[in-house]
Formats: sequence, C-alpha cells, structure tokens
Amino acid sequence: MGLFTRKKKDNAPENRPVPRHIAVIMDGNGRWAKKRGLPRKAGHKVGAETFRTIATYCKDIGVQYFTVYAFSTENWKRPQDEVDALMNLFRSYLKEAAETMFERGVAVRVLGDLTVLPEDIRAQIAEVDEIADRLGPDAATASLCINYGGRDEIKNAVRAIAQQVKAGELAPEDITEDTITANLYTAHMPDPDLIIRPSGEIRTSNFLLWQSAYSEYYFTDVLWPDFKTTDLDAAIDNFNNRNRRFGGV
Repeated sequence: MGLFTRKKKDNAPENRPVPRHIAVIMDGNGRWAKKRGLPRKAGHKVGAETFRTIATYCKDIGVQYFTVYAFSTENWKRPQDEVDALMNLFRSYLKEAAETMFERGVAVRVLGDLTVLPEDIRAQIAEVDEIADRLGPDAATASLCINYGGRDEIKNAVRAIAQQVKAGELAPEDITEDTITANLYTAHMPDPDLIIRPSGEIRTSNFLLWQSAYSEYYFTDVLWPDFKTTDLDAAIDNFNNRNRRFGGV
C-alpha cells in the first residue's frame, strides 16, 4: 500500500494508507442526465471528466492501479446513438492519453475483448499500449474495461488454457489458480483491494469476478458524474477501518 496524504484543517499533513488497487463501476451517468432533462450521452461526457479527475487524484495520493468499468459486453444492447457517443468518448480520451500520459507518468491500459471494437479505436489502443510499455511496470496505471464482462473474461482464459493443454504445453493436473490468473486481462496487475460502486445499486454487475474474491466493496448513492475526490477519500477511510482477514482469523 502507498501513502494517502491529506491536509488537515490547520494545513498540517496527515498520512493515511491507501489501497494499491482501486476499481470503480462507473454507474449513474444516464440517471444524472435524466434528472437534468439532458440526453444520456451528456451524462457519459460528464462521467468521462469525472474519470479524468479521479484517475489523476489516485496517482497523486499514491494509488498505483485505478481500474474502471467503462463499457460492458452487455452495453451493446443500448440505443445506437448512446453506443456511438460512448465510442466517440473513448476516441477522445485515448487521443488525449496518447498525447499527455507519458509526461504525467500514467500508463493507460484498455482491458476486455477488443476484437469487436472499431478499427480506429483498436489502433489508438495499440498506440497507448506502446507508450505504457515505455513507462515500465512501476508506473501508475489507469485501466479502462471496454467490452468487458467477468464471465466472458474467465471463458476466454479457459479457452487459452485449453489450447495450451491441447498443444502439449501444459498438463491438466498442473493447472492452478495462478494459471488462470495469468490468462486474464488483468494478469499484469494485482487484484483490486477496493471496489467502489456509485449510484445506489448494490451488485457487482459481472465486474472482475475472479479478481474480486477478497476485495472490499464500498457502495454509495452518489451518481458517478457527481463523484468527487472527497467521495474517494470517504471510501478510502471506510476501507482503512475494515479488518481484512483473507479467510484467516
């Protein structure tokens, strides 16, 4: 864990531990827009700005990995204009990331089944991947899960392992939990310590199913576009008051 540095009212610094890996289910964009009489895509735009703010804040306070659920395998069922708006937001963010992330020292990764994404977005992802590789494994990492589903991820990992067995590279009895972990999209990062779900919903929604076995969950009624750094502070404080036993006493 890193150190969470915050200012007291008297401006004296106060150090608090922070989770190494925080993940967020970015929920409530559509409801935020509806409450204001705006189209759903307006909520997604503000939600993207919130992501930038919170991702930067996470780096500043020492969180090494920040992962968000941006677009699920089920989200293709949404109205086409909303899907198109989300794809354009991804284009805009990936362009910005390619231009600025190296200077900021933040490695941007995109996780999920990327094969069905538009070709130009896949090209942008390849570009930010190359820049992230140059930053090295110790860089702060912001990951967007796009066309992601926890069950789909596990299915794809099982298929990859089955191919290794078929090729004679792996014996079935040698398959361990580490084997499965190594074939997930998140193989390059530790499991999330804390998963935050805004918007008042209390479910995991097929997010990081394997990786969240011992994650702490924090639920809040705040809609994602309204989520502030103070809300993240509250989640971290709540996390720090929990006793994580990992199945022990």
